[in-house]
Amino acid sequence: MPHEIAGDAGEWLRKARRDLQAAERLSVGDDPLFDVAVYHCQQAAEKALKGYLTYHASAFEKTHSLPMLLWQARDLDAGLDSFVESAEFLNPFATRFRYPGGRLEPDADEAHAAMARARGIIVAIEQRLMNA
Repeated sequence: MPHEIAGDAGEWLRKARRDLQAAERLSVGDDPLFDVAVYHCQQAAEKALKGYLTYHASAFEKTHSLPMLLWQARDLDAGLDSFVESAEFLNPFATRFRYPGGRLEPDADEAHAAMARARGIIVAIEQRLMNA
């Protein structure tokens, strides 16, 4: 982050960035772990949204639901509407590939799309908080 966001909100954003960094690292090499990478993308977006809500002293439920968190954040900034599709795309990755049954992992395109969407949410949140 070019500018540090103080307090608990900043801690949420630092954790979000680290989850995104983990996803990026897990997605390279001869044996990428795309299933774990997309989980970290969902986590990155979740933590960024929780950081935004924390900054605005807006209490949130203990949840992993990105649409729910985004809905609450949109009450504070309608401009976050542009991330509804990203939240819905990332949300299933909290559990989809973490347990046996069904597909074992996403393909490379899906993993890279998840990273791009998570990065978009993080950057938008950071910009809003740095300009607040």
